[in-house]
Amino acid sequence: MSDDQGIRLLGISGSPRKKATDYIVNDALQYANDKFGAETEYFSASGKNMKFCIHCDYCVRTKKGCIHKDDLVELYDRMIWADAWIIGTPVYQGTLSAQTKTILDRCRAVVARDPKVFLNKVGAAAAVGGDRVGGQEPAIQDIHAFYIINEMIPVGGGSFGSNFGGTFWSRDKGAEGVAEDPEGIRSLHRTMKKLMETAQLLKNIQQG
Repeated sequence: MSDDQGIRLLGISGSPRKKATDYIVNDALQYANDKFGAETEYFSASGKNMKFCIHCDYCVRTKKGCIHKDDLVELYDRMIWADAWIIGTPVYQGTLSAQTKTILDRCRAVVARDPKVFLNKVGAAAAVGGDRVGGQEPAIQDIHAFYIINEMIPVGGGSFGSNFGGTFWSRDKGAEGVAEDPEGIRSLHRTMKKLMETAQLLKNIQQG
């Protein structure tokens, strides 16, 4: 992870599988690299050992991170490194996957050490549902709520097709299904364009 002047983009897949969500997050990273020259990092929940936040307050008392020393520890430095994030989640029961929620909850350990650690980072979200209308937007809004609480700047792709972020209908066909969803791809690319433009604007302001 180098420290050049380009936008540093972190992609997170909150799926326990490497199928549809893995595909769309990597597509987002590739788009940002091709169109904006972004430097990218990727984290997948698939195969990871991730324990739930148990609200033990170890992170608040000690300011030494999380009491759990699992596979999420490797993600914290990437979150701090990045100027912008794209989080993708599958839709489970009309909202986030448990893996995505665990990632978000466990960020408390980072913020407890430094409450401004994510200040003005830019965040976008994408969600994949097996049904056309299965909870994609509520899932994205939950990710946006996390961004707002942690003083990040949430973005969507704009009116008429990408209101909250990237929304996909996989038809329960995994990566093949989302690859065959042109409106989903369009919504994701519009969102990534907004994400990268906003991150670049903020970087320009910060550099004065």
